[in-house]
Amino acid sequence: MARLLIIGALTAELGLAARMATARGARLAQAEGVASGLERLRAVGADLVLCEVTHDIGWLVEQLAAERIACPVVACGRNADAAAAVRAIRAGAKEFLPLPPDAELIAAMLAAAAGEADAPVHRDPAMAALLDRAAQLATAQASILITGESGTGKEVLARHIHRSSRRMQGPFVALNCAALPEALLESELFGHEKGAFSGAVAARRGKFEQADGGTLLLDEIGEMDPRLQAKILRVIQEREVDRLGGGAPIKVDVRLLAATNRDLAAEVQAGRFRADLYYRLNVLALHIPPLRERPLDILALAGHFAIRYAEANGLPKRALSPAAEALLLSHPWPGNVRELENTLHRAVLLARGPAIGPEAVELTLLAPLPQAEPRPAARAEPAASRSLSGLVGRKVEEVERDLILETLSHCLGNRTRAAEILGISIRTLRNKLHEYRAQGMPVPAAHPPLPWPMEA
Repeated sequence: MARLLIIGALTAELGLAARMATARGARLAQAEGVASGLERLRAVGADLVLCEVTHDIGWLVEQLAAERIACPVVACGRNADAAAAVRAIRAGAKEFLPLPPDAELIAAMLAAAAGEADAPVHRDPAMAALLDRAAQLATAQASILITGESGTGKEVLARHIHRSSRRMQGPFVALNCAALPEALLESELFGHEKGAFSGAVAARRGKFEQADGGTLLLDEIGEMDPRLQAKILRVIQEREVDRLGGGAPIKVDVRLLAATNRDLAAEVQAGRFRADLYYRLNVLALHIPPLRERPLDILALAGHFAIRYAEANGLPKRALSPAAEALLLSHPWPGNVRELENTLHRAVLLARGPAIGPEAVELTLLAPLPQAEPRPAARAEPAASRSLSGLVGRKVEEVERDLILETLSHCLGNRTRAAEILGISIRTLRNKLHEYRAQGMPVPAAHPPLPWPMEA
């Protein structure tokens, strides 16, 4: 169930949009202006903001970014007011909803905001067995530890568990623990009072408070600093949080899900993860097998992504040709479902003709390629020399720049996924791209607009 905040008067066409949203199950809140809307977002959060173009959308987007409130803003206005739509998009709105509203378009936005568009797609018995176990565990209140390689769909499974649980009417809140430095992560988790630190211009509820009555997913929890691990353990035990700069604990009712691609048991043995927190999180466990171990899911997912990205880009829906399917089935998918999704998005954009042929399926082989037989008279070159021969003589800054830009191109401009692959924060990536633009370097365009919201 999506939480929708409408900024503007609930009269006429905007009121109709509100009624359509509530008819689709959205939990609706309303604010008269962007300042009161920002206060509402600080207090209780939202999954989606619908804001009239007559308001200062640019100011709202800037404030959300400055206070690290991750909530997409959709502008809305009369269909004939094209200039206002352009101004809103330039000001930072992700999409423009023409008024009078279309019920199906609103439904699609709400479904995507609530994560319903990402329900698990599967055909392989291994995944079917996992989802059966997830359904069995969903009705419990205990914590669940979700493990699996990067890109297997841990957040998708977490959302599926939430929608199948007794907390489905409550919020689902997710936080990537690897995406923020320790100081910012602490504020994101536990919230802060006004003046608690430089830049804390207003009180802010943390993720635990935002998820009150619902589910909180801590993704990549294996990356969390041990000091914060101790604070998480206290929240689990006491069911209360202490805001930074706060004077009294705040009670919370949250079901905690944690996800990681690390072996937490090994991390405990190595002293990098607290054993007591591990046992608290690992009450129930689900392991998502890599895509190479559930081959029947490959074509099911490929067909799903082909339809999604055709619709997103206004292109005709094309089926995969037999040759393209064979190519997909032969690939080891080291990047799992995320790699498959990027591959199909690229294929949809490159395809020509009535079907998606093998020429549109561009695969990246990360596994070592077979080596040619050495020449009899030649001396075998050391592997390290072969791998570094193209780098000798180049500056570190140049190598870093090429790696970042190549990774971004591989991810079709998706900043979030490129940062994940590179192992850096999204802010670091954006700062690097800003530097490259200032140097006159061509930077791949951002991820094409998708049905709401496909990119964080």
